[in-house]
Amino acid sequence: MDDKTGIYDFTAEPFHCDFSHHLFMGHLGNHMLNAAEFHASARDFGMERLMPIHRTWVLSRLAIEMEEMPEENSCFKVATWVESAMRYFTNRNFSVIDNKGKTIGYGRSIWAMIDTESRQPADILAIDDGAIMKWIDSDTPCPIAKGSRVKMGNGARLVRTLDMYYNDIDVNGHVNSVKYIEHTLDLFPLEWYKAHPLKRIDIAYVAESHAGDTLNFYQEDLSPTTFNIRITKRSEEGEQEVCRCALTFS
Repeated sequence: MDDKTGIYDFTAEPFHCDFSHHLFMGHLGNHMLNAAEFHASARDFGMERLMPIHRTWVLSRLAIEMEEMPEENSCFKVATWVESAMRYFTNRNFSVIDNKGKTIGYGRSIWAMIDTESRQPADILAIDDGAIMKWIDSDTPCPIAKGSRVKMGNGARLVRTLDMYYNDIDVNGHVNSVKYIEHTLDLFPLEWYKAHPLKRIDIAYVAESHAGDTLNFYQEDLSPTTFNIRITKRSEEGEQEVCRCALTFS
């Protein structure tokens, strides 16, 4: 790995771990998003550079596939690099490395740049004459499948309804990307996780939701260990899709 890749140290704090003494998937997702911002900021295309010109990054898709999760109190690393960049989207990858130097999982993500005032897509390559292109690394492998749009069938059933509150909202004023993951994983009981560790999650973000919104969660069972989840929000026009998730358990 060269200077196109950022490698950042994290610790699986006890209060970030579940009953199995391994890191929650939601907290791993947060660490990946933090690594993405550390990497971007160090190369002058992070939030500090973008906010004064009314631009920000928005996560569009995220896939995380793990062989094992970091253990409680262990130190681990998250490496991240930008695989490609286009006018409106970038593809950013991750690897997770345990305290013995073993790669225990990978992530893939797609990010869009938007105008913070209009909330419309913004041209990534217009920032500093496309300076992001000098940081592209298309050679470092990321051996997991690309993130999916998560196609839902007609068999999904309503399994939960939740209102969004203060703790769900991030610095951009909308529901935090990882909160959707946490609320989705809460659809399954604790006993389920004792026998079925989560192996992979795909999430495709479609629209924003905000404090005060009511979200509906629809579940489609594809096999005994694979499930699709659709999240919608209620509006005056009816229901609007917010995101879709695919879950694969061991």
